[in-house]
Amino acid sequence: MTAPATGLGAGTGVLSAIGSTPLVELTRIFPDSAFRTFAKLESHNPGGSVKDRSALGMLLERIQCGELIPGKSVVVESSSGNLGIGLAQVCRYFDLRFICVVDPRTNQQNIAVMRALGAEVDLVTETDPVTGEYLPVRIRRVRELVARTPMAYCPDQYGNPLNARAHRQTMREIVEQLEGRLDYLLCATSSCGTLRGCSEYARELGLPVRIIAVDAIGSAIFDGPPGPRLIPGHGASVRPALFAPDLADEVIHVGDLDCLIGCRLLARREAILAGGSSGAVLSALDSIRRRVPAGSVCAVILPDRGERYLDTIYSDSWAAEHFGEVGRLWEEPTVEASPC
Repeated sequence: MTAPATGLGAGTGVLSAIGSTPLVELTRIFPDSAFRTFAKLESHNPGGSVKDRSALGMLLERIQCGELIPGKSVVVESSSGNLGIGLAQVCRYFDLRFICVVDPRTNQQNIAVMRALGAEVDLVTETDPVTGEYLPVRIRRVRELVARTPMAYCPDQYGNPLNARAHRQTMREIVEQLEGRLDYLLCATSSCGTLRGCSEYARELGLPVRIIAVDAIGSAIFDGPPGPRLIPGHGASVRPALFAPDLADEVIHVGDLDCLIGCRLLARREAILAGGSSGAVLSALDSIRRRVPAGSVCAVILPDRGERYLDTIYSDSWAAEHFGEVGRLWEEPTVEASPC
């Protein structure tokens, strides 16, 4: 069940390493479960996250057709970190100027990586007066920069169908690696690119897989009441244009504490250091595992690596500041499940 899939990369350089990420079986995270769990390790992309697929997918076609010109064109996008790194890498490789709009919640390590790859970082510091969130302000800032910058292009991860198309390959890899034996797929949501691409691929092929979207408590994607969120890149304060109500068979809302617990259990039991939304999908799977039929095969997409969260999720002092004593963090996660 671990046969390699075809990569997504362009040419023979570093971008050729995007895709074909490993799928490993998790045997210790839920030791008493009657089903098998496989994790798609998107941290093995060269930029460290599933967003490498989105970045390459949204830019490569425009580069190949001449709409983006090396040395002249400017890419401008909003990102909480991972997509920014992916775009910085693709732009650096093709000699495109890249401006990334971020906010104070963006991990400083991610900003440093983007700058090391030649990106220009534009920081917005005020929240939207209506929603109290940074995302609407970041999006407006991107529009301003595109309007005043010659030869500028915004990939628009929240509305670009090429984002979703890139993740059809993600689903194809999972299906091929599991030799077609897949009953459940759990996928975290933000731009809805991964969810849409995986869902459309499965539906078009008529695959009998139940797709579960894992959204954040406080996210506006699946009609949840908006609220504060600590984990960047999981959920969104504005419903993305890529969203469709039928993309998932079920939606599970996961809180920040559940993300933290899931990440720490994954590191403790499986020796995998992954990011916040990875903890979310594992906490979501934990919430439904008693109703998953025996013998089922479940796959979870782990979007990024955990090194970018050492000062937050894996920091005892940060955890204590936001959730109380660290010793209390090993309680069973509490999540809310609802039919889509």
